[in-house]
Amino acid sequence: MEFDDYEKLNDDRIGVVMCAGALAGIFEHIVMYPIDSVKTRMQCLAPSPEASYHNVRDGLSKMITNEGIWRPVRGVNAVIMGAGPAHALYFSAIEGIKKNIGSKNYINDHAANAAAGCGATLLHDAVMVPADAIKQRLQMYNSPYSSCFNCAQQLYRTEGIRAFYRSYTTQLMMNLPNHAILLVVYEKMQKLFNPSREYNAPVHCAAGAVAGAIGAAVTTPLDVCKTLLNTQETSTLNQIRASRISGVRNALRTIYVMGGFKGFFKGLQARVLFQMPSTAISWTVYELFKHSLRQDRNDDCNPENGNELLMDGVVGEMPPLSASERAGGGGGKTGLVLQEKKYGGLGAAGTVERLRTLHVGSSLTATCSAAGPADENFLVK
Repeated sequence: MEFDDYEKLNDDRIGVVMCAGALAGIFEHIVMYPIDSVKTRMQCLAPSPEASYHNVRDGLSKMITNEGIWRPVRGVNAVIMGAGPAHALYFSAIEGIKKNIGSKNYINDHAANAAAGCGATLLHDAVMVPADAIKQRLQMYNSPYSSCFNCAQQLYRTEGIRAFYRSYTTQLMMNLPNHAILLVVYEKMQKLFNPSREYNAPVHCAAGAVAGAIGAAVTTPLDVCKTLLNTQETSTLNQIRASRISGVRNALRTIYVMGGFKGFFKGLQARVLFQMPSTAISWTVYELFKHSLRQDRNDDCNPENGNELLMDGVVGEMPPLSASERAGGGGGKTGLVLQEKKYGGLGAAGTVERLRTLHVGSSLTATCSAAGPADENFLVK
């Protein structure tokens, strides 16, 4: 399995990768937050008549008309605080896992991508679950909380620290297959429509949208469970005569009792409409940063940065290769003579020009390596 430089980011770029992931995640959640608010309400098992919506458009219209123009974005602060670090860990984990296991020939491409998605999800959800709990409490109709801080404070005071992680198991059960499917579909579409793996915004956007839609549709039942566990709907608790709903099994049973089989797909339209553009935005923004990193790395090999490569021509015969050169695979006797013109400062004495000739066999490739020692800017492989 081949991964080119575009897919492999150097270890010293980890800070930039995390920054790119954080910005992509924050931008994604801010743009799509109003639809997420409608989705949360549409997944309620016993909604108030004032918060019963036929579709996403109807939900947004009623929320703005009855509760004010800013109501659909209430609680967005919690998402911003959670999405930044969560997506920073998510994308850096994907790059790290793909780099470590992607080069192993015995591992299937789809298995490697699925493993990357699952591993990244474990880190992502550890940060994002508490933010989701606060966000969804604030999104509910007639929410009693005045702010994110007030919500977190009251949750901790009345329900303890477990309130923030009550849906963690459910969210993992939902997001592990969701992100595994997402990565597999996304990478498959890249191979089909962008085999050269160059930066191609339309392809990245379309691949992200399709992958997000498929993953969201398949995992909607568990998303309904997560919403129920996070919100602890008062009307639902009253109808089933319970003080609290905890655990995946209990949530699944409650959903079936309240809504039957259809109850597991409440808010399906809103979830798909949220995930399609959300995933498209996230991956397109992230791929843009990867493209920028690739350009920066290519600039390191630019002749204008101090090194100039000159091809003198093809030579008919080359000197006998040493044992180390033969071990490197250069068995041919025909090749190119490349010269490196390097300028080194000598303080007050001025500047001198050094020429070094490199004989390259026909089966060898000379590439500029910015990571090599100062006097060895040719890496032969």
